Amino acid sequence: MAKTQKQRRGLLIKGGQLALLGAGGLSAWIQNVLALGVVYLPAGIYKLQGDVQINGQPAREGSPVRAGDTVRTGPGAQAIYVIGKDAFLQRGDSAVQFGNDASKDFLRVISGRLLSVFGSGQKTLLTPTATMGIRGTGCYIEVQETEVYFCLCYGRVNLVPLADPSQATEIETTHHDHPLKIYRGSGMPVMVDASVINHTDAELIMLETLTGRRPPFVRADGTGPRY
Repeated sequence: MAKTQKQRRGLLIKGGQLALLGAGGLSAWIQNVLALGVVYLPAGIYKLQGDVQINGQPAREGSPVRAGDTVRTGPGAQAIYVIGKDAFLQRGDSAVQFGNDASKDFLRVISGRLLSVFGSGQKTLLTPTATMGIRGTGCYIEVQETEVYFCLCYGRVNLVPLADPSQATEIETTHHDHPLKIYRGSGMPVMVDASVINHTDAELIMLETLTGRRPPFVRADGTGPRY
């Protein structure tokens, strides 16, 4: 029997919690962050493993990340960092560029995989297959050679596929409700529905914790998901 949407959400949450409690998990680190009691943390890298570079230079925990910077991770690497009211989990083999245009706030996912949570204010996400205007959102992006996977974990996005801007659409979700694959190759569909892959609610909770927030699927008392 096929799992219901609610059952899939529950498995996603439990899977993420188990991952954080396992070997090499971040649970103890998250507790330290919570103990700081700050509204949000200064910009910079808070956790990394493997080869992580900022503008071509080796990064370390505490390295600042600013507008105009490009963050690259090598194979098997990972970086968790904060810029203002936004927080990011960048996985291995990924490159992300943060815009320094004073007229707009944007970031470009050049390659790889990025989980992001954003505070208030309009931002633009640039990918090889689509442009996304977001505000107060959590989302996950995977860039491959001919397609981009995009999950709006919660929030609202104005999405414009580059292959056919006439198919621009506005999406609003509360809990991974409408993942998509967005294509750019000729003969391919512009957008197709997808399933939830390669990111967890526990990771979203961790990122929101870094900015003094909680995701909308967590109860006000912080005891767990509302579903």
